[in-house]
Amino acid sequence: MTPSLSSSLENGPHRLCVLGGGVLGGQIAWHSAFKGKSVIVYDIDDTALERCRASHDHYAGIYQADVGAKPEAIAATRARLAYTSDLAEAVADAELVIEAVPEDPEIKRQLYRTMAPLLGPETLVATNSSTLLPADFADDSGRPERYCALHFANLVWIMNVAEVMAHPRTSRTTLESVTRFAIDIGMIPIPVEKPRNGYLINSWLVPLLTASLTLLREGIGSAEMIDRTFMKMWSSAAGPCGMMDIIGMKTCFNVSHHWGEVDDNDEMRANANFIHQHYLANGKLGLPSGEGFYRYPDPAYSQSTFMAVPDHSEAGHIAAQVLKGMAG
Repeated sequence: MTPSLSSSLENGPHRLCVLGGGVLGGQIAWHSAFKGKSVIVYDIDDTALERCRASHDHYAGIYQADVGAKPEAIAATRARLAYTSDLAEAVADAELVIEAVPEDPEIKRQLYRTMAPLLGPETLVATNSSTLLPADFADDSGRPERYCALHFANLVWIMNVAEVMAHPRTSRTTLESVTRFAIDIGMIPIPVEKPRNGYLINSWLVPLLTASLTLLREGIGSAEMIDRTFMKMWSSAAGPCGMMDIIGMKTCFNVSHHWGEVDDNDEMRANANFIHQHYLANGKLGLPSGEGFYRYPDPAYSQSTFMAVPDHSEAGHIAAQVLKGMAG
């Protein structure tokens, strides 16, 4: 017997719709299905959905290699996933909808307004946005009391945190149900106690990535040297440029462009133009396309030699790099 919606929500929503099958949306969908949820992925067309399916094929290998998933668990995960470009079909039976579309306010608003009349009366909606506030879209959602933010970190199977943020009209019941869902899928829920653009994670990550892009754009250091410095200082598996590849160049562009305009910030506008000119315009989307600052699936920063002390023979090359910018 299928549990009623209210009873199901007491134990954490089970039937999930993810709006947007891009980098993080695809991860949320796959991981939720792996953890036993029934998931339907919505995206705008078959091409986008095929990209999401391809990413799920990739995650299947990662979860077997890094998470220790057995073949039967991977098969069960696939069986819990469905894909559609029909929004009404996507949300028809959803107990929870997680919006993970591009970090563009107008795209989000239009989607919410289109979706609102299609939702069941008890369906919860959460945004995965991290630089925009749930208050920005509460009215557009059509159900402000059932709407909040649930922001995931990239590489959800490793970085298993999920930030929970309310807006003034979010109900406690909504926050409890969304938190139960996060716990169900193995996340550590992080309460964001006051609304803030950037939440916790991106309040420090965006300035880090902005500074790194500026260093790169101005020719102060290469992507590899910026990353080596960070990785050595913080014992990290990737540096800021590697992180941007993982996040995806399109998202990095959207964030830099949006806040450059909102804050009249010339540095962020220049960085957005740099990303567009050197990467997006050349089809270099980062990890999603197989190339960004690095080439994938085996980026230089994952190699044992990346952080090795160089041989004396490298001294001449390093000296040339130091002098390169002096000529200008």
